Amino acid sequence: MTGSPRPPLSRRTLIGTGLSVAALTAAGAGSARAAQGPTGASTLSPAGRARAFLAAAMDAYPDHGTTRLTQSYSDQAGLFSTAFTYDNALAILAHLASPGGGSRAVALGDALLYAQTHDPVHDDGRLRQAYNVGPYTFYDGSPQPDGFVRADGTANVGTQFGFTGTAVGDMAWAGVALASLAARTGQRRFLTGAVRIGEWIERVGRTDEPLGGYKFGVDGADKKLPFTSTEHNTDLVGLFGRLARLTGDRVWRERRARARAFVEKMWEPQGGFFYTGTNDGVTINRSPVPEDTQTWTHLALGAPAHARSLDWAASQLAVRDTADRPNSTVPSGQSYEGVTFSSASLLADESAPIAAGQPRPDRNGVWFEGTAHLALALRERGLAGDDKRARRLLGSIERAQDLLGDGQAVGGTPLPARSGIVSASSPLDTGFGFGYYPYRHTGATAWYLLAASRANPLRA
Repeated sequence: MTGSPRPPLSRRTLIGTGLSVAALTAAGAGSARAAQGPTGASTLSPAGRARAFLAAAMDAYPDHGTTRLTQSYSDQAGLFSTAFTYDNALAILAHLASPGGGSRAVALGDALLYAQTHDPVHDDGRLRQAYNVGPYTFYDGSPQPDGFVRADGTANVGTQFGFTGTAVGDMAWAGVALASLAARTGQRRFLTGAVRIGEWIERVGRTDEPLGGYKFGVDGADKKLPFTSTEHNTDLVGLFGRLARLTGDRVWRERRARARAFVEKMWEPQGGFFYTGTNDGVTINRSPVPEDTQTWTHLALGAPAHARSLDWAASQLAVRDTADRPNSTVPSGQSYEGVTFSSASLLADESAPIAAGQPRPDRNGVWFEGTAHLALALRERGLAGDDKRARRLLGSIERAQDLLGDGQAVGGTPLPARSGIVSASSPLDTGFGFGYYPYRHTGATAWYLLAASRANPLRA
């Protein structure tokens, strides 16, 4: 799989592992033990338990050095010790938004800098899609013995799953996280790392195609990918804005304007939403329409002229998952509300698996990460009723933390009871060639903490 191009918006791709529906049902189900929980983390507030999950996922491999990243998914997802760059950037931002989280944020920031300066092949400021952070035996029987830092001192790139490419969106989020650390700590090394990321994006991503903006990135063979993503350019509005403010260099304002111009070209005024991007730099992709291009655009741009995108997401992507839904893994008597990944998720073929070896999708599966995006964006907008709607969405996420994903582990160690948010309430087809499942997830948990604390990571 190394070097294979990914479709647009697939940087959070979850590779299928052939887990059965029964296994997914067990993974998603709650129990009396989960609801009650032992003493310790389960007695904390919902935010406190979310922070406990992030700590456990970060500390899962204590015998493999202090330079470390956070494992992205619980072991049950089948991705072993994979740590996605995107998820770790979010973990940094969530730690910075949390009381007492500064030391963990700094440690993760230093790990990203280590990856940037100890890549096994490149020395140009890039980060890879993901890294390994602990040992495991892969499905073909081959051992992966190292932690995040390999025996030869290089960063342990996630070659087993083919997570070796570099996406502009991942880089942008890592840059936002490092720039946030620079602003918080005053430490020059974090700003230097963020600037290197911005310069890599400028060299590799900038395009003079008719629609402009910045392209998707490179695959594992270092071949440029042809897509241009609304989401990625939205991320760049946040990154370049931060770099402009922190460095005082006007070039970042020009680059921010270029990224913003692309995003605004994706606006559909009649429908009140943003399209996903373009494959060729000329023609706009009009389907599927994803959630994050509606909510992140508001977080980054804050433009009243485009604020209707939140209403589009809240209405057109709204879902409610219950046990009687086809292919739902929600336990009887429970229900969850929120939004799904895209317009295509609502039309998924519920009679066919999401991908080879995967279960069939539930069209009403709730994407909890996106639900947190929407909650935060509604709080940012602040119109009449927005905070009430946001609190209702956050309540659904908190119920999921209490009741879904019981009995899961990281690095073979059981997670603290009722800690961490699962990616989705039931198997969910994104419409972009991959799915989300009820496994506890660093990214979803971090977004919940950002929404709960009203911390907008994309505001320059």
